[in-house]
Amino acid sequence: MKSAYDILKERGFIEQVTDETLIKKLFAEGQVNCYIGFDPTAASLHIGSLVPIMSLAHMQANGNKPIALVGGGTGLIGDPSGKTEMRQVLTREQIDYNAQCLGKQLSQYLDFSDGKALLLNNADWLTKINYIEFLRDVGRHFSVNHMLAAESYKIRMEKGLNFIEFNYMILQAYDFFYLFQNYGCALQMGGNDQWGNMLAGTELIRKIAAKDAHAVTFPLITTSLGQKMGKTEKGTIWLDKNLTTPYEYYQYWVNCNDADLERFLKLFTFLPLNEISVVKKLSDAQLNMAKAVLAFEATKVTHGEQEAVAAWQASMEAFHSRPVDADMFPSSSIPRTAAASDTSAITRYKVSRKDLETGVLITSACAKAELTKSLSESKRLIEQGGIYINDRQVKSVDEKLTVADFSGGNELRVRKGKKKYLIIEIQD
Repeated sequence: MKSAYDILKERGFIEQVTDETLIKKLFAEGQVNCYIGFDPTAASLHIGSLVPIMSLAHMQANGNKPIALVGGGTGLIGDPSGKTEMRQVLTREQIDYNAQCLGKQLSQYLDFSDGKALLLNNADWLTKINYIEFLRDVGRHFSVNHMLAAESYKIRMEKGLNFIEFNYMILQAYDFFYLFQNYGCALQMGGNDQWGNMLAGTELIRKIAAKDAHAVTFPLITTSLGQKMGKTEKGTIWLDKNLTTPYEYYQYWVNCNDADLERFLKLFTFLPLNEISVVKKLSDAQLNMAKAVLAFEATKVTHGEQEAVAAWQASMEAFHSRPVDADMFPSSSIPRTAAASDTSAITRYKVSRKDLETGVLITSACAKAELTKSLSESKRLIEQGGIYINDRQVKSVDEKLTVADFSGGNELRVRKGKKKYLIIEIQD
């Protein structure tokens, strides 16, 4: 029987490990308690946090106990890893609020009931540390020369690394030691930029407790075009539906590059690998169907099946897509029939009938409805042939919408390029 580690490895989660032989032995011995830390720098996580979240979900699904550690304590300092400048210092109130929000968000992915997973906040122990005792009992185990050799610190040396940030590695290492001692946690997982901090934790446990602990890192996920995951022209793709709607979330995944599809299905869905492997043989319409499955399953994981179905229906209606063939991805719960008309997830903009009688400039309507960023962008897109009214290309920047454009109904569809839609409604 495959262990959770085997599953994570074959799905592409694993980048570096301390000792694979010992890690496999750890999993062979029974339930593994593992942890990943999440910085409360915002009230929501974003797509960049999905790889660690999904890894914890796989750990739990395969009989292990995940610990989601919210960094309410370390957040007061700020992690210098991967940063060229010091992070913005947040207040204790901001961090506490963000930590509460992240806890609620993580419960969408992990089952915290009956001790099946643990949600902890390192502020509960770090903010109570006696500084002198900490230096004597923990700080003495760290070599400054060794710490300065860590990649996360080397990057910062040119612009300056302050003393507060310099302590971050020690505090993260202490977190691992604390969880090892109090919760039997022998495995830390996280992004590849955390490798130095994680090794510091395993070393601290070895020096104080004289026992082995282990670390596993995940690769930095970028698209096949080299772009950072979750970045679009509109900004970050958040996991909070109030910041990124389920429809926008669905659209991010359904518009992925062909070269990313198989990898994203492995990382961001729970579909079995034997079904995902068929992607290599798909092309054209079937490839688009597979992207719809990715979008549906990823949206279901983050927002639930009801929101995923609504986003799928709206996308089907907007793009006149074919439903997924019944024999493709049988483990997916994506609907297999044509969607009923449901455009509730598409942005809507109301225009009064009185204004339509005299005519409403299309450039103005697109800008006010935020289909475009500005009036000048509306004009530029029309000049480039990128704005459509009910699939009719708008030819002139002076063109106006009138009641006649609504063809006897109360709404019409405006399209920007190939992928973004707006519905304009008549308001009597």
